[in-house]
Amino acid sequence: MNSHNLIIILGATASGKTKLAVQVAEALGGEIISADSRQVFKRMDIGTGKDLQEYEINGKIIPYHLIDILEPGERYHVDAFKNDFYKAFEIITEQQKIPILCGGTGMYIHSLLQNQTFTAIPVNQELRDQLDLLSKDELILKIQSDKNQNTDHVDLSSKKRLIRALEIAEYLKDHKLETVERPEIKPIIFGLKNEVEFTRAKILKRLDERFASGLIEEVEQLIKDGISKETLIFYGLEYKFIVNYLDGLFTLEELKLKLGIAICQYAKRQNTFFRKMEKDNVNIIWLDAVASTNHLKQLILEKVSVQLN
Repeated sequence: MNSHNLIIILGATASGKTKLAVQVAEALGGEIISADSRQVFKRMDIGTGKDLQEYEINGKIIPYHLIDILEPGERYHVDAFKNDFYKAFEIITEQQKIPILCGGTGMYIHSLLQNQTFTAIPVNQELRDQLDLLSKDELILKIQSDKNQNTDHVDLSSKKRLIRALEIAEYLKDHKLETVERPEIKPIIFGLKNEVEFTRAKILKRLDERFASGLIEEVEQLIKDGISKETLIFYGLEYKFIVNYLDGLFTLEELKLKLGIAICQYAKRQNTFFRKMEKDNVNIIWLDAVASTNHLKQLILEKVSVQLN
């Protein structure tokens, strides 16, 4: 039996992970599964950075999964991603091909590696609003006072995680989680890492290209198609800032400046999440994203050749 049955390529925005994943897939005869929380939506192409042209290499299209599977306006969440991932994983492996999970939504990737059963528990917004009125210390006391609550797994340093833990505990008082049989995944994980200034330069260059490709026009068309501005804002930075621009809150220059800063800050948060994954004993083989894609591909192929053959 192969020691690994899944390749994961992760990295912050604009790190070059899609281009690399496509080259690895082409070399190994694999297929790509997207781990991106927004690329699941149709007609949201430029703002989510799908770059679908990158899936064509040497005259052929590399098959991809979990892109363009929902209509704009629908909601997507971690448990839905897990269900969709395992469906794609089984389709690919049944064809004796290698699945390559590629993306920057760390929460999605982490949920697979940790096999977190609690992702199936729905959001209770009313309870969240009530708990948000409490301080972090009050939330900790509330958790510790519940004798039925196992606090070993709770991150006590984060108010958001404390609220989620209480939400889970409340749900389990009246519900039982069903055990879902999943195929075993044995991943080998590669991460792309950039120096801060290099990351910033790539993000700003890429953002300029997106504006030139019709980023603002894409948002205008989505609004014309009946997608509410509130929904678009929920879908992330590009949509939020452009909606504000269309509402007259920014000039075009202010839009480009503010959005560029916000995306750089987001990339920093992505890298922070990846470091947290390592603290949770996820082994990530880091690669220098400044190197050529071909060089990085060869490094990955050398690592996986023994493990996947």
